[in-house]
Amino acid sequence: MADEAVLRVPPAHEIIIVPPPGHEERHALLEQCIQVRIAVFVTEQGFPLEVEVDEHDPTATHLLLRLLPSLQPIGTIRAHRVETAGSSYYKLARLVVLKKYRHYKFGRSLMLALHNWVKDHARNSEGEIDYVKIVCHSQAVHPMTSLILSINQGDLFDEDGEPHQKMVAWLSLTE
Repeated sequence: MADEAVLRVPPAHEIIIVPPPGHEERHALLEQCIQVRIAVFVTEQGFPLEVEVDEHDPTATHLLLRLLPSLQPIGTIRAHRVETAGSSYYKLARLVVLKKYRHYKFGRSLMLALHNWVKDHARNSEGEIDYVKIVCHSQAVHPMTSLILSINQGDLFDEDGEPHQKMVAWLSLTE
């Protein structure tokens, strides 16, 4: 029992926001995010490489989870703002944590860090609004996302050969 409890204490880590396009450190940090995604989505789960890196990567906001003091990348998540007729929302995507570190619940930490970034970004760019919408297409086999984005919308659908569920969260900007 004591050994199992020790295994649940997460190693020292940090979650950083990859600097925006044009920043001198962006390329190297974005490459670390992409390499973690390739390790999980391509190598472990078998998704094709050509669907993993897409048109949103160059401009999306990426968060990178790294161990300290080594700065070894072990997880990532990204978001980008989507403009629609008369409204906008943030699309959450590419949440991964290397298998060896999943039992520490780092996925939840990344999701909550992204929620905080979305709220800050929305407060600074959306004007006077009370809520901000986040949309995610979560792999149906990974229920962790549903613990944080608790509203499922519609039926399961195929995305890149795997069942996915559209999930939505409304985050309060007044709290």
